[in-house]
Amino acid sequence: MAPVKSIEDCEGVPHAAVFPTEEPKTIRLSLDEGESVGAHSHPERRVILYLISGEIDLQLDGESHIIQSGDVVQFDGTREVAPAAQADSTALIVLAKKSD
Repeated sequence: MAPVKSIEDCEGVPHAAVFPTEEPKTIRLSLDEGESVGAHSHPERRVILYLISGEIDLQLDGESHIIQSGDVVQFDGTREVAPAAQADSTALIVLAKKSD
């Protein structure tokens, strides 16, 4: 049977591993309005961010992208990313290993 998990049951704030021992790395990000995550990168990964609810100003290499509920963004993990919640927000982030 495939593993099934409720996103609300994931433990950890602002980041919670959805399937802690499995690849691709899957994270639930929860930010309250006004909260942000400092600039960082994931150089060995491809990143997919699906915004479940809320609104995020997603900075990619200093360029602003307003992401709203239901939006999906894909980018190379070498880019510097810094999400800032414009409203209470929950996102599902998939960090897939780059293939050689």
